[in-house]
Amino acid sequence: MNDTGPRITLEPPVEALTRRVWIENVRPAVDEGRYPIKRTPGEQVTVTADVFADGHDVVAAMLRYRPGASGEWQTTPMRFLGNDRWGGSFPITSLEPYHYSVVGWIDPFASWRVEVRKKAEVGQDVGSELLEGAALVAQAGERAGPVDRALLADRASLLGDPNRPAEVRLEAGLAPELQALMARFPDLARATEHPPLVVDVDPVRARFSAWYELFPRSTSPEPGRPGTFRDAERLLSYVARMGFDILYLPPIHPIGRTHRKGPNNTLVAGPEDPGSPWAIGAEEGGHTAVHPDLGTLEDFRRFLEAARSQGLQVALDLAYQCSPDHPWVREHPGWFRHRPDGTIKYAENPPKKYQDVFPLDFECREWRELWHALAEVVLFWMEQGVTVFRVDNPHTKPLRFWEWLIGQVRGARPDVIFLAEAFTRPTVLYALAKAGFNQSYTYFTWRNTRHEITEYLTELARSGVREFFRPNFFVNTPDILPEYLQFGGRPAFLARLVLAATLSSSYGVYSGFELCEAEALPGTEEYRDSEKFQFRPRDWNDPVSLADAIRRVNRIRRENPALADNVRLRFYSVDNEQILCYGKATPDYGNIVLVAVNLDPHHAHEGWLELPVGEFGIGESEAYQVHDLLGGGRYLWQGTRNYLRLDPASSPAQIFLLRRRVRSERDFDYFM
Repeated sequence: MNDTGPRITLEPPVEALTRRVWIENVRPAVDEGRYPIKRTPGEQVTVTADVFADGHDVVAAMLRYRPGASGEWQTTPMRFLGNDRWGGSFPITSLEPYHYSVVGWIDPFASWRVEVRKKAEVGQDVGSELLEGAALVAQAGERAGPVDRALLADRASLLGDPNRPAEVRLEAGLAPELQALMARFPDLARATEHPPLVVDVDPVRARFSAWYELFPRSTSPEPGRPGTFRDAERLLSYVARMGFDILYLPPIHPIGRTHRKGPNNTLVAGPEDPGSPWAIGAEEGGHTAVHPDLGTLEDFRRFLEAARSQGLQVALDLAYQCSPDHPWVREHPGWFRHRPDGTIKYAENPPKKYQDVFPLDFECREWRELWHALAEVVLFWMEQGVTVFRVDNPHTKPLRFWEWLIGQVRGARPDVIFLAEAFTRPTVLYALAKAGFNQSYTYFTWRNTRHEITEYLTELARSGVREFFRPNFFVNTPDILPEYLQFGGRPAFLARLVLAATLSSSYGVYSGFELCEAEALPGTEEYRDSEKFQFRPRDWNDPVSLADAIRRVNRIRRENPALADNVRLRFYSVDNEQILCYGKATPDYGNIVLVAVNLDPHHAHEGWLELPVGEFGIGESEAYQVHDLLGGGRYLWQGTRNYLRLDPASSPAQIFLLRRRVRSERDFDYFM
C-alpha cells in the first residue's frame, strides 16, 4: 500500500500543553502593533484584551509595563469586563518610550474556589478538595516573602487539617482575604504573554498647544525696510498676551534670486521684492544660514531666549527644497532630478509651477549623503535651541525617510516636536503620523457644515486614529484663506476660532487672522498681496482686532483640563442644522465644558439642545447652572432639553462651564 497521505508529528510542541490561555484583540494598538501609540506625560494608557482558555478553569490577567527599553517591568491586575474581555491601565510619567503587554494564565486557586463552593452548596463531601486547596496555598507560600509565607503556611495547615471541622476549613478557604493574598503570588510558569507593544511618549505640547505664525520680515516699524529678529522681539509680548504657546516662523534662510517670484506670485520680481522664504538658498548660504536682512545667528539665538522668557517656544519651518542659487545645487548636482537635456527640474503641482524651487531627489545615487545632510540641518538648529519643527510638504518625501530621521532625532531628544504640513490623501496623512510626526495639519479648514464637522471629528476623536494621529486645527495659513472667512466677516472669524480651539486640543492661526484679513485673489483661496511674496506690515492695534477674544479663548483652554485632549469629545443634538453643540469632560466629570456655535455668520439661529445629563450625574428633572466663559452670562438649565439662541452680531459662539448642584453638610445647595 502506498502511503502518500499527510504524516502526524509525534512530538507536539511543549506550548500545546503549557500555554492554554489565548490573548487576542489587544487595544490600543496601531496596525496590530506595527507602529507605536502616542501619549504624553500625565496621561493613562487604558488597555483591553480578549483573554480566554478552553474548558471551565478560571482565567486571570495582568498588564505589564515599563518605561524605556531597560526599565524595570511593573504589573497591575486587569479587571474582567465580561465576555472574555479584560481591561487595565497604567500611567505615563516620564518622557521616554514605554512598553506594555498583557499576560494571561489559568488561576488554579480561583478555579478551586469555584469548584469547592459548588460542591459544598449541594452538600457533597469536599474533604479531598480541601486537601487540594491546602496544596495550592502551600505552593503559593513558596513564591511569597517571609511574612506572607508564614501566613500562607498557616492557612495551608488549617485547610489540610482533618481534625478541624470541615465547615471551618471551607470558610477559611473561601475567605476573600485569602483569595486576595493568593492573587499576589500567581504561578506564571505556564502563563501566556502577548508580544510587547510600544508607546511613543511626546512632550505635553505635542498634545495641547496653541500656535501663532509670524513672518519676522514684516515686523519693521519703518515702511519699506525688512523686519529683523530685533524688530520681531517687540511682538513677542503681544503673542504671549494672546495666550499662544508656540511661535512658528516661516523659513529664515537666504532667499534665491534666480526666478524669484514677485507680488502675488508673478513670474517677474523687482529689485526690491523679497521673494518667497520657501525658495531657500543663495550666495549667503543654505538651510543652516540666516537671511542677512533678519540679522545674524547670534540675533536669532537672542530671539529664542527672548521668546522663552515670554513662555513661548519657537518653531522653525523645515522645508527640504532649494532655490537654483542654493550652494547644494553647485556642490551636489546629483541630489536633484534632471531633465533629458541635463537641466534641473523645478517643482510643480499642476497647474501650479514653482520656478524658484528645485525639489530634492531622495532616491538619487547619493541618497545616503543627502539624507545625512538633511538630518544635519535639524541637528544644527537643535544646537541653537530649537525643539519644534513645522515640516513643509512632508508627503512629497519618502515615508521611510521621515521614519528614519524622526526616529534618529527623537531617540536622542524625545522633547523634539515635528508638525506635518500635509494636505494630502488620508492614508498618506495617517502614514506620516505613524512614521513619527507628533502633530499634523488637517482638513478642518474645509469642514464647515454641522454634518461635515461632526463626521470628521468623529473619525479623529472616536476611532482608532486617535491613538497615533494628533490634529492641529490651523484656521488659516499663508497659502489658505478659506471661502468661509472671505465672506463671513468678523463673526466667521470668531466662530472658526472657537471651533478650532475647542474641537482640537491643538490649533493655530496665521498672523492677520486676528485682524480679520479676508481679501483674496478672485476665485481662489490665495490672499491678495500675499505675505509669501512681499512684506505685510500690520496695525496690531486695529479696533477690529480679535486679540482680546483670542486671549479669552486661550485662557479658557488653559483653565479647563477637559479641553486638553480630544478623547472625550461628544456631539449633542440640536434641532437646528446651523447650530453645532459639543462637549468635553475630564474622566471624573469634574470639569465639563459645552460649546455651542452658530455656523451661519450672517443670521441669528435658535434651537433646543438635547443633553444626556445622566452621563454627568444630573437627574433628568434636576436644575444645574451653565456659565458662559466667553460672554460672561450665567443660566439655570433643567433636565435634558434646553434652549439656545446665538446671534452672530453679538457672539456666534458660547463656551459653557457646566456646574452641577450639590448639597453641603450644612443642608444648602450650591453649584460646583
